[in-house]
Amino acid sequence: MGKVTIKDVAREAGVSISTVSNALNDVDVLNPETKMHVLKVAERLNYVPNLNGKLLKSGKTKMLGFFTTSVSGPYFYTLVESMARECDRLGYGLNVFVTKDKQVIMSNILGGRVDGVIIYEELKIDEKDIAAMEKDKVKAVFLDREVQNETMGSIIFDSYVAAYEATKYLISLGHKNIAYISGVDSMYDSVQRKEGYLAALSEYQLPIDPDYILQGYFEEEASYNAVKSLLYQHPGKVPSAILAGNDLSAIGSIRALKSQGYEVPQDISVVGFDDIDIAQYFTPPLTTVRNQIARQGILVVNHLVRMIQKKEQGKVQKLASELVVRGSSQIKLDR
Repeated sequence: MGKVTIKDVAREAGVSISTVSNALNDVDVLNPETKMHVLKVAERLNYVPNLNGKLLKSGKTKMLGFFTTSVSGPYFYTLVESMARECDRLGYGLNVFVTKDKQVIMSNILGGRVDGVIIYEELKIDEKDIAAMEKDKVKAVFLDREVQNETMGSIIFDSYVAAYEATKYLISLGHKNIAYISGVDSMYDSVQRKEGYLAALSEYQLPIDPDYILQGYFEEEASYNAVKSLLYQHPGKVPSAILAGNDLSAIGSIRALKSQGYEVPQDISVVGFDDIDIAQYFTPPLTTVRNQIARQGILVVNHLVRMIQKKEQGKVQKLASELVVRGSSQIKLDR
């Protein structure tokens, strides 16, 4: 037997197609016995409703789309888990699109396949794309990029302030030669963290040394190699502290320092960003800037759903961070 249709259910139940449709869609026009009879027949026949017709009628998919270039790493694990849970609570599904193909991204965003979109900043959605989305009244929330108009908003971390405060903390411990492990220079978060670091050094009139700004790409191995290169190429310029763009970079830095015989924090203090799960269990436990990643996930879904329901216009929300002091940083010891 082929796929069971609504006609098959109607014939088996001895009712009209519209009665089956009303029973399946919970329309309040049937007496309870009829409705129960129809639903039991549908279940017995393993009837799966064709959602497309329903969606076309309502113009709603009850799905949100998350567009990103990657879902690997602790940040995305926490974020996607949090967004999915909040979608579920609000009666929506979450489609995750992992691609760098601009055409695929824009055809899915503009094709009405989802009711609203969540866009991770690294996707390189340009002003022309945003104008096309605005023209189509696409509801969108951006992560880590400031966009605001009637149908689009942003949920971002205040990375500038967080990095500024973390650098200030290291300066307060007596550190003057502070290296920075940068992330990806085209990303909002990465740029903001670097700017905050530079601002704190300037404020305390500490020298800004280009050799101390390393590229770690938010990755453990790249950061490990960057720190090893610094120690190898500039043996006379060993920093007394390192601020890393994220915790994976901090972990890579600590591994590199240990491989060259340095102790953390006795010789060199290290501070990370994000407070991922492993941070507190690493040796030494990581001093880090805690970002409210799960909260970001909840807020982004809430804001998007409220825009879809026309209860809110697009807005920019900045999330504060907090410094969590653990064992990877200490007062600079003069040696």
